[in-house]
Amino acid sequence: MASPRTITIVALSVALGLFFVFMGTIKLTPRLSRDAYNEMKRAYKSYVRALPMLKKMGVSSILLRKSIGALEVACGIVMTLVPGRPKDVANFLLLLLVLAVLFFHQLVGDPLKRYAHALVFGILLTCRLLIARQPEEQPPEKRILSVNGDEQPLIHEAAPERSKIKVS
Repeated sequence: MASPRTITIVALSVALGLFFVFMGTIKLTPRLSRDAYNEMKRAYKSYVRALPMLKKMGVSSILLRKSIGALEVACGIVMTLVPGRPKDVANFLLLLLVLAVLFFHQLVGDPLKRYAHALVFGILLTCRLLIARQPEEQPPEKRILSVNGDEQPLIHEAAPERSKIKVS
């Protein structure tokens, strides 16, 4: 039976992966939702206008939107399908991406309701990463001492604790 920790990591990985595949696809193509796609185009134009440094570096709103969308789709697929360490790398990249998007929203002065989903998914990504990086709890092993061919539990484990005082 899988541990609750494993179930939590798998559930968060799949849910977050699918969400980012969906959101990245909306940034890349109008096939899922033309209105959401047009809203993304408008939002990324305002982000580039608010950061003239991007314009100087030759980053257009289209390039920014498509690169973020492609990164979201790629990392979402990894989070959903690929086991092991790549999931943690994808998780970390998505967390950095969410932080950048939150910065963009703050920069243009968007109200909280426009970026609340990014805030929530950033928290979920952080939780998933923290849970995944925790060491797995190992059951305590019984230590055995071999004395004259006889195996006996260690003394401090065999005897009940006598240092505790019972108070009635």
